[in-house]
Amino acid sequence: MGKLLGIDIGTSSCKAALFDLDGTVTAWSSQPYPVYYPNPGWAEQDPEEWWQAVCLCIREVLQTSGVDACEIKGIGVDGQSGSTIPIDVHGRVMHNTPIWLDTRGAGICRKAGDRIGEDRIFSLCGNPLKPSYCTPKILWFQQQLPDVYQNTYKFLQSNSFIVYRLTGKWSQDLSQGYGFHFFNMRSGSYDGAMCDAFGLHMEKFPEIFPCHGIVGEVTGAAAELTGLKKGTPVVAGGLDAACGTLGAGVVREGQTQEQGGQSGGMSICVAEPRGHRKLILGYHVVPHRWLLQGGTTGGGGSMKWLKQTIGQTDESFEDLDLQAGSIPPGSDGLLFLPYLAGERSPLWNENASGVFFGLSYDKPRGHLVRAVLEGVAYSLRHNLETAREAGVGAMELRAMGGSANSRLWTQIKADVTGKPIAVPSSDTATTLGAALLAGVGTG
Repeated sequence: MGKLLGIDIGTSSCKAALFDLDGTVTAWSSQPYPVYYPNPGWAEQDPEEWWQAVCLCIREVLQTSGVDACEIKGIGVDGQSGSTIPIDVHGRVMHNTPIWLDTRGAGICRKAGDRIGEDRIFSLCGNPLKPSYCTPKILWFQQQLPDVYQNTYKFLQSNSFIVYRLTGKWSQDLSQGYGFHFFNMRSGSYDGAMCDAFGLHMEKFPEIFPCHGIVGEVTGAAAELTGLKKGTPVVAGGLDAACGTLGAGVVREGQTQEQGGQSGGMSICVAEPRGHRKLILGYHVVPHRWLLQGGTTGGGGSMKWLKQTIGQTDESFEDLDLQAGSIPPGSDGLLFLPYLAGERSPLWNENASGVFFGLSYDKPRGHLVRAVLEGVAYSLRHNLETAREAGVGAMELRAMGGSANSRLWTQIKADVTGKPIAVPSSDTATTLGAALLAGVGTG
């Protein structure tokens, strides 16, 4: 019986999972890597550390499962949004990539928006020009590191970088195209006139592939590093949230995925490209579908920050959950705003800050924990309410990400949004979605 391999390049770690052809998990592995904050408002990662983690994860999955690499029929890769990796003609990474948390391009966005016209930009790509997207990061390289920009052969994103390392082929998947503001959201193609308006060079961007399209095959060099079989097909893959949406079974209009990873948010499946200036619009990995998305900077990352800041060394997230469970809804008036790296949708304010409001001596740590859980839930509600302004309503939410492991947090989100939330039996929706793309692409 054949197998499919899904690889996820998340913000905090790489995950790899091996699936039977019916979607049953055979084995999985995870390897962490850091985020670097070299300056205020900057957030970077080293793509070479992603690749090292991928190699380790694949080897571990093969070892623990006992599966022969020859059984793997196809590989799909998903990845975080907003990464912008400058690669030279020899395939070398020339600089760390700014990631979706990075806000260094705020001034660039304002100037470009004034010069080109924000209405013109939005009418083409269906997205606001904001620093978390790829376009301002490319412009930053062009303006601040012109040698890097000039010597860039191709700009890659998280999943397309791993696809390149596996196959030696350049690609850009359809679902991550929204990161470029010269991407036509209706035709799924680059727009030359808009690319020229931004002063960018079209030849630096790879050919666009359908998410299930085969880009190439595992090379001998990649096979040696990973333990994979040379010649194994690799598809283009897609955005992590979009692959997770597929893995959660969100494929029909109105179905909605609730994302509880490092970033919190939602993805609503729509049958036509209906955008909103305060939200994010992209192609689904499912053909002829789009996703209207909302994302806060402080989802699961807020809990991670809280644990690192006030938690004890041996304290688990389950321990914090228990403390929060003893506190009444509303946290006795303690409020938390999860804007720990500015805020994305629907506020789009890179200067927003995280806040605890209502602290007092009679509020122990459990109050802080519950306030964080509630604050993230209200950010989800804020995005859902904004989507309704675009005429897009959400039905039942389907949870994915680490926060889905918390029954309390999931219940809080259901109570705050007024929506039922279905929780999958295993936390593999994202890698499953990537693997499903490989299954479709390889037949």
